[in-house]
Amino acid sequence: MTRLTGSALRVTVFIGENDTWHHKPLYSEIVHRAHAAGLAGASVFRGIEGFGASSLIHTSRLLSLSEDLPVAIVIVDSQERVRAFLPQLDELVGEGLVILDDCEVIRYVGREDSSGETHPKGKKSL
Repeated sequence: MTRLTGSALRVTVFIGENDTWHHKPLYSEIVHRAHAAGLAGASVFRGIEGFGASSLIHTSRLLSLSEDLPVAIVIVDSQERVRAFLPQLDELVGEGLVILDDCEVIRYVGREDSSGETHPKGKKSL
């Protein structure tokens, strides 16, 4: 189980929902690579409206022509692990925004089963 407390680094990647990597959603590729790299965790958040460098507004409103909603992928881990992962993001993110923020982890605990081990899916075993 990954343990993480104290000073950490947060990387946030802003891309479009329709961005792809080898015919797969780009956000999924980023999450799977972060997992394979052993990073502490990654989450994907779907935006309801936004714009980026293209200045084109993307929105979820019904009458809008745009369906390519903004997506944010947030990854938090130690500074060394996040910085080691940045070359993969450089390879994957052709259009978008990648930002780094210093942060402090107060609590990072997975769900555990009765034996004290974390279930691989993050859920308690029955």
